[in-house]
Amino acid sequence: MSSGWAWWVIGLIVFNMGLTFCLFIWAPIARVPTLPDGTTGHVWAHGALREGMHRLPGWWIALSLGMFVTAFAYFLLYPGFGNFRGMLGWTSQGELATAVAANDAVLEPTLQRLAAMSVEQAAADPQAQQLGARLFVDNCAACHGRDGRGNPLLGAPDLTDGDWVYGGTAADITNSIRNGRTGVMPQWKALGDATVKNLTQYVLGLSGQTHDAQMAAAGETVFQTTCVACHGPEGKGNPLIGAPNLTDRASVYGSSAAAIEASIGNGRQGHMPAWSPRLSDSDTHLLAAYVHHLANRSDAAGR
Repeated sequence: MSSGWAWWVIGLIVFNMGLTFCLFIWAPIARVPTLPDGTTGHVWAHGALREGMHRLPGWWIALSLGMFVTAFAYFLLYPGFGNFRGMLGWTSQGELATAVAANDAVLEPTLQRLAAMSVEQAAADPQAQQLGARLFVDNCAACHGRDGRGNPLLGAPDLTDGDWVYGGTAADITNSIRNGRTGVMPQWKALGDATVKNLTQYVLGLSGQTHDAQMAAAGETVFQTTCVACHGPEGKGNPLIGAPNLTDRASVYGSSAAAIEASIGNGRQGHMPAWSPRLSDSDTHLLAAYVHHLANRSDAAGR
């Protein structure tokens, strides 16, 4: 801290501890006037209760003195008295670094063992799952949820259903985590409200949902001339460019008619940040294994 703030802290400490220490010294020797019966003269309940006067007990004086000695020793040994670093040279950063180093030493053999595994092998390892789950909660849960089921409002996909926009292989998952993803669905409202609604009905039909067959037939013509470039002639998508498969009900932004119409009319711009600046290769490997585990559990959603 700056010298000004350091002296401010020193002044507060000296004032508060000096004042309380003076009161501590004065209290045992102070003489309070009393009546012959040993009371102060203060009465309550029409004289039924009278305030007595007794000297401070020895245990209280000893305890208070011990607390003062402890406080003085603390400011002498540890930082806290302005910019004085303390005689022990202790710092919170140093203690953290020591704890991290000790933890790394214990964890290193496990990390080396897991690093030698493929993502698929690590996904089935209990220790890898435990470490990956912690990384997921710390870094991914804000968007994808603690259970990995995603958030349509944020455009964060469900990671438990085995449906992938950019591919679900170990390499694809690792690449998504390390380098991030940026998807762009252009706006098509310029085609007109009627065309957007027809396309919505066609997309609903692709995934086997209830739809208006006549409107879907009209939408198919537009789809085959406009949307096929990204989503393919059968609507199965293209992982290379992040065009989702429209033939299943899994959808990043929701599969209802309203959600599909909003996606077509207003477009979508999804962004998955790159985690390579924050996560080490070891962390990325464990996180990819955990996401692979989420999508391939026997109780995964949609299976």
